[in-house]
Amino acid sequence: MPNSSSIIQFLLLPFTDTQELQLLHFWLFLGIYLAALVGNGLIITTIACDQHLHTPMYFFLLNLSLLDMGCISTILPKSMDNTLWDTRAISYTGCASQVFLVFFFISAELYLLTIMAYDHYVAICKPLHYGTLLGSRACVHMAAAAWGTGFLNALLHTANTFSLPLCKGNAVDQFFSEIPQILKLSCSDAYLREVWVIVISVCLAFGCFVFIVLSYVQIFRAVLRIPSEQGRHKAFSACLPHLVVVSLFISTSSFAYLKPPSISSPSINHVVAVLYSVVPPAVNPLIYSMRNQELKDALKKLISGCFLNQ
Repeated sequence: MPNSSSIIQFLLLPFTDTQELQLLHFWLFLGIYLAALVGNGLIITTIACDQHLHTPMYFFLLNLSLLDMGCISTILPKSMDNTLWDTRAISYTGCASQVFLVFFFISAELYLLTIMAYDHYVAICKPLHYGTLLGSRACVHMAAAAWGTGFLNALLHTANTFSLPLCKGNAVDQFFSEIPQILKLSCSDAYLREVWVIVISVCLAFGCFVFIVLSYVQIFRAVLRIPSEQGRHKAFSACLPHLVVVSLFISTSSFAYLKPPSISSPSINHVVAVLYSVVPPAVNPLIYSMRNQELKDALKKLISGCFLNQ
């Protein structure tokens, strides 16, 4: 059996071996990818161009869209390329790069969602201190901390994973390079080195989850004390998109990494991976724009301005 020093490429698991279904998979992923690029691109452009949206909430939303675009661009193009050319291969360097980038974007997104929960907490529970606690410099520092922590986390996991001896072949049971599937290729006792790193990451993720829950407990208490129904509705509308995005992200990623081995199979692993890595970047722009009148008005203004300039 090959060891890690002799592996020059990995073999990814295809969705199907049937040519007609391969074409369906290609067109489906292409549609999802284009929708994610257009949706997140419109949010980034709208926020960057409209001065009224230069607030902490929209600054963090712009960063979230950048992370979503990065995550889905790391996964889908290679999967579509393999499907179109009927191959499974990904180079050793390409696999390591994909592991690093996927973990980087997903980790940074979790930290950013935690910061966005803090933004909502300050806006609703401490509105008089909002400008002080979330000034422009503080927002930049918090966003940089999310990106930087995600980078260090991904670097640690990638270096640790690919330093393990791989003695169980080079076939990855997933349609992209994923750490749990690569660990299955390591020697029987070598993967324990990565387990401790995973434990630390799980503790950090759990800390983020607890912080988000506690923030929303305080937010809901404050909202229920608002005397007017219109005020309560406005506060709930501001928090709902973030709450939906957080629930979707945490539920799918938690199930992907914590599901029991008894229900693990290639088809289930494929579906779960799509749910936590592909679906959120595609639907997040829709979730944030549906109930956000400010964003919709700015987007209409941007589009009409483009047509008038033509």
